[in-house]
Amino acid sequence: MAWLLPGWGHLWLGRFRTGLILLIALLSMFTIGIGLEGSLFPFDTEKPFIFLGALANLGIGALYFFVRFFNLDEGRVVAVAYEHGNTFLIVSGLLNFLVILDAYDIARGRK
Repeated sequence: MAWLLPGWGHLWLGRFRTGLILLIALLSMFTIGIGLEGSLFPFDTEKPFIFLGALANLGIGALYFFVRFFNLDEGRVVAVAYEHGNTFLIVSGLLNFLVILDAYDIARGRK
């Protein structure tokens, strides 16, 4: 559940404030990345760095599939903020992976 919606794991564990902050922050980062005309990387196993970028993008969860389904990720390479948008998209996915691990540690009693 924590992967599908950022912050859901913390909300489920009763850490409502933390969960809401993570939800808002990560969804905002992803939305800013799309707004800056960034694009999601395709799954191309022949190009390892492109493939790793796609895995990082997938970290944001269900929002990834929503954006892909409606073709909202058609960033323009010539846009001034294209690389910044890509960075926001990648970092939001990677941060969600860390948030998932944090929720797992809390659930296991390690924190």
